[in-house]
Amino acid sequence: MIKVHLRLLIFMCSFSLFAQDYFPSNSGVIANNSNYTAFTNATIHVSPNQIIENGTLLIKGGKVVSVGESVSIPKNTTTIDLSGKTIYPSFIDMYTTFGVTKPKRSGNGPQYGASRSGFYWNDHIIPEQDVMTSFKYDAKSASEMQKLGFGVVNTHMPNGIVRGTGALIALNNNADNSMRVVDGETTQHLSFSKSATSRQSYPSSIMGSMALLRQMYNDAKWYADGNIDTKDLSLEALNGNKNLLQVFEAGSRANLMRADKVGDAFNIQYAIVGGGDEYERIAEVKSTNATLILPLDFQLAYDVDNPFLASTLSLSDMRSWNQEPHNPRLLAENGIRFALTTHGLKSKKSFKSNLMKAIESGLSKQKALEALTTVPASLLGKSNLLGTLKTGSYANFLIASGDIFDKKTKLYENWVQGIPHVLKTMNVKDIDGDYNFKLASKDYKLSISGSTSKPNAKLESGDKSLGTKINYANDWMNLTFKTADSTKKEYIRIAANATKGNSLNGKAILPNGNTLSFYANKTQKEDSEKSADKKKDKEDIKAPFVSPITYPNLAYGFSEKPKSETLLFKNATVWTNEKDGVLENTDVLIKNGKISKIGKNLSDGSAKVIDATGKHVTSGIIDEHSHIAASSINEGGHNSSAEVTIEDVLDDEDIDIYRNLAGGVTSIQILHGSANPIGGRSAIIKLKWGESADDLVYNNSPKFIKFALGENVKQSRSRTNSRFPQSRMGVEQVFMDYFSRAKAYDKTKKSGKPYRKDDEMEVLAEILNKERFISCHSYVQSEINMLMKVADKFDFNINTFTHILEGYKVADKMKAHGVGGSTFSDWWAYKYEVNDAIPFNAAIMHNAGVTVAINSDDAEMSRRLNQEAAKSIKYGGVSEENAWKFVTLNPAKLLHLDDRVGSLKIGKDADVVLWSDHPLSVYAKAEKTIIEGVTYFDIDRDKQMRKAMKKEKSELINLMLQDKNKGLKTQPVKKKEKVLLHCDSMDLHN
Repeated sequence: MIKVHLRLLIFMCSFSLFAQDYFPSNSGVIANNSNYTAFTNATIHVSPNQIIENGTLLIKGGKVVSVGESVSIPKNTTTIDLSGKTIYPSFIDMYTTFGVTKPKRSGNGPQYGASRSGFYWNDHIIPEQDVMTSFKYDAKSASEMQKLGFGVVNTHMPNGIVRGTGALIALNNNADNSMRVVDGETTQHLSFSKSATSRQSYPSSIMGSMALLRQMYNDAKWYADGNIDTKDLSLEALNGNKNLLQVFEAGSRANLMRADKVGDAFNIQYAIVGGGDEYERIAEVKSTNATLILPLDFQLAYDVDNPFLASTLSLSDMRSWNQEPHNPRLLAENGIRFALTTHGLKSKKSFKSNLMKAIESGLSKQKALEALTTVPASLLGKSNLLGTLKTGSYANFLIASGDIFDKKTKLYENWVQGIPHVLKTMNVKDIDGDYNFKLASKDYKLSISGSTSKPNAKLESGDKSLGTKINYANDWMNLTFKTADSTKKEYIRIAANATKGNSLNGKAILPNGNTLSFYANKTQKEDSEKSADKKKDKEDIKAPFVSPITYPNLAYGFSEKPKSETLLFKNATVWTNEKDGVLENTDVLIKNGKISKIGKNLSDGSAKVIDATGKHVTSGIIDEHSHIAASSINEGGHNSSAEVTIEDVLDDEDIDIYRNLAGGVTSIQILHGSANPIGGRSAIIKLKWGESADDLVYNNSPKFIKFALGENVKQSRSRTNSRFPQSRMGVEQVFMDYFSRAKAYDKTKKSGKPYRKDDEMEVLAEILNKERFISCHSYVQSEINMLMKVADKFDFNINTFTHILEGYKVADKMKAHGVGGSTFSDWWAYKYEVNDAIPFNAAIMHNAGVTVAINSDDAEMSRRLNQEAAKSIKYGGVSEENAWKFVTLNPAKLLHLDDRVGSLKIGKDADVVLWSDHPLSVYAKAEKTIIEGVTYFDIDRDKQMRKAMKKEKSELINLMLQDKNKGLKTQPVKKKEKVLLHCDSMDLHN
C-alpha cells in the first residue's frame, strides 16, 4: 500500500507537464516532472493482433515512448516489475451520456410552432447543441467505468432528433478538463426521438421523424447555397458539423434500416447504435455498410415457475433471451464491424458479465478487444492516439492478472493519460482457497474467497457452519469466529501472516484468553477432484440449445425463405373473375410466379401436383384499407403530413401478416390514419411472410395518399382541441390552401428557376399532375360532395372514398366523378357520423355503376373478408361472382393493379388461394395461400409448426429454469397484449 501511495504522489507531481503552460501558478514553484516510467516483464497486448511476451512498456508525459521485448530504459526511470501480469490498451466507449444530465420533459398540451427564432422551424432539430456547455465531470461515474476497463468515453446530450456535437473525455480523476478533454467536438448525434425541452407536436411518429430529417437535409443544402436571406443558426451548425462522424441512435434492427435509408438518400453513412437484434436479418444489416455501436443489454431469463404465466410468453420473447448473446458473434462472422458500448444498461456492472456471455456464445476475444479499442478509435479518427499501445499513443492501459476476458482475471490498475487509477492492490498475495487447521483438539475447514478485494470466509467444524468475520491487508489475515458451542456466545480470534508459501501462520486467542500457535495449510485438490472439475468445466463449455433463427424470427417463421415452385392444381372449381366466370373440374398451372395455363387435363413434368377435387381455387383477397404490418399509422403533428410515408415504417414481423395469409389475403394497402385532412402516403404490399420490409412493397407500386374528412380530422373527441381545422368548413379550407400552394410550387419548379425542395409540396403536386391517387376516409355526404368539388376545381379526380358509409346517398355523383367506394359490409353506430350507415350500401353503389370493394380497416376482420363479401349477397342481392370481386378484382382496380392481380388470367401474378369449400362460405378454410408461386401459408405445415413450437418453448423453459436454479437473476412474466392499429391510432412516440 505504501508503494501505491508513493507512485500516486510521483504522478500527481507530474500534472504541470500536461497543464496549459501559459496559465499562471500561485500555488508554489513551477517544476515539470519529465521522468520516464517503465513497466517490465509483462505480457503486453499492443493491439488486438500484436502481443509481446515478457515485454517492456516505456511511457513519459502521458504518452507511450516505446514498447517491445528489448526497450532501452533511460537513467532515472521509475521501473515497475510486472512479472506474471498482463497489459492491455484501455477500453473506449464511444456512446455515452457521461457527465451530462438529460433534460426533463415539462409542460402540457400541444405546441404547433417553434419556440425559438433564428433557429430551424422545428425545435427538435438542435445541431447547435454543444455537449461541452452542459458537461460536468462525474468522478463517481468515471470510477465505475474505470473498473470496467474504460479509459476514454465519447459523450453527448441525449436530447432531440438532431442532438448536436459530442466530445471525447479521458476518465482521469486526477486532472481537470483542460487535460481530460481529448477532443471537444468529435461527433454529431441523431435519433428518431424528440427533444424533452420542447412541446412542439411535430413529429409525432417515427415516419414523421424520418420525413423531418429528409426535409432538414434539403433545407441545409438550400441554405448552404445562399438561397435564404435570414439567419438560421441550426442549419449553419448542421452544415458546419457535416464532416464529423454522424452517430445515429436507432435502438432496434428495424430502426437501424430506417436510419440507413435516410442516410443513403443524402450520401451520409451513419455509425448506428443498434438494439442487439441485428442477428435476425444479418444480410440486410450488412448491406447498410454501417459500423454499429452495439449495446450488450441482454435480457434476463423469465421466471417460469408458474406454468400458467409461462404459457403467456411469446416464442419471440423467449427466443430473444436465448439468441441475443450470439448477436456479436454473428456480426463478427459476417464481417460487420462494431464497437461495444455500455449504453442501455440499467447497471453498468452488468457490462462485464454480458461481455463474458457474448464470448461464451462464440465471440472471439480478439474481436471483443477490437470492439473495445481499435474500432471505436478508428471511428472517432483517433487511431494515432487511442486503442493501441503503439509509440505516440496515449498511455491509457490496463494492468491485469492475466487474460482480460477470463472471469477469474483481476484488474489491478487503469492508467489514463499516464496517471494510475488503482482498482486493486496488485502486490497483495492472493490467499483464496481451502485450508485445514486444528485448534484445541478440534478440526476446522476454512474457505476464503475475494481476498484481494472484498475477502469472504466460510468456516466449518464437523457438521456445523460457524459465523465468521475476516479482514485481510498487508499480507495479514484477521479472522474472528464463533465457537461451536451454541449455548455460549464465545469467539476465537486469529491473526495470521500469509507470506510463507501456501500456509497461514500466526496466533489464535481463545475465549479464555489463552494464546495458541496457529497454522493452516492450504489443501491441494486430489487428482480425482481435478478430473471432476475439468469434467464440469467441459459440461459448462458444452454449447447449450440455441433456437434457430427463422424468417421472420418469431412463431410460424420459415427456417429458410420459401421459393417459387411450379404447381399444378387438378380438378378444382376455379373462380377466374374474368369473362369465363367460374369453371368446374378445371386445372390451373403456376409457373415462374405467373398463371401459366387454365384448362382441363393439363400436365407439366416439373410441376408439383395438388389434387383440388371438391375444392375451390381463386385469386388472392386484396384488402384496400388495412393498418396491419406497420409500426406507425398517424402523423398528426400537422394538419397535413403528405411528406410522410407508410413505406418507411413497415413491420415485416407483424404476426397479422401470417394470420391474414391464413384468411386468403395476399395484398393490402396500408393507409395512413385519419388524424389530419391530408395524411401520409400509403404502402401497397404483398404479404410475403419472411421477406424484408422493402421486399414486401409492390414493384413499381402505384402512388397513393390518404386524405380524411369528418370527426377525426376536426378533432371532435380531442381533449386539447387546438389544432386547425376545428370544423368541416375548416377542413375544406385546408384542402384549398394546400392545393393552391402546391400549384404555385409546381409552377416554379417547372419554370426552371431555383426552388426550395419541399417534400410535402412535391407529393401534392403529384396529385395535381395526376401521378398520385387519393384514397379518402369519408362518412357524411356533404363532405363527400365537398371534396369532389375541390378536386374538380383543381382538375383532378378522387380515386377512392374509403368507409363511404353514406355512399348510397351520393352514388350517382360518385359515378359521374369517376370515384370508387371501398366500404364496410355492415358496420355502423360506432360514432355519431356513421348513424346513417346501412348494410345495403355496397350493393346500392355497385348497382349505380361505382367500382365497389369491401375492406377491413381491422386486423381481425381482414382474416375473414371472404365472409364480409358474402354479406352483400344477403344485403342487396349481389351475385356470388360480383360479391367475390368486392374483395379481389375490384380492390385491384381501385389500386390500379388489376393488370397484375385480382383475377386468374394467364400472365398475371400467381397470387392464388386453395379453399376447402365455397370461398364465400363460413366453412371455407384457406388451405394454401400462394404469392407469385411461393406458398406462404399451408394449413398442413401450420399444424406441424405448432408441434415444433411447443417443443421449442419447452426446451427454452427448461433452460430458464436452469438459470434460476443456478441463482441467476430472472425477470417476471408480464402478459403482453398486441395493440391493433386503426385509423385513429396515435404513436406513443417521443
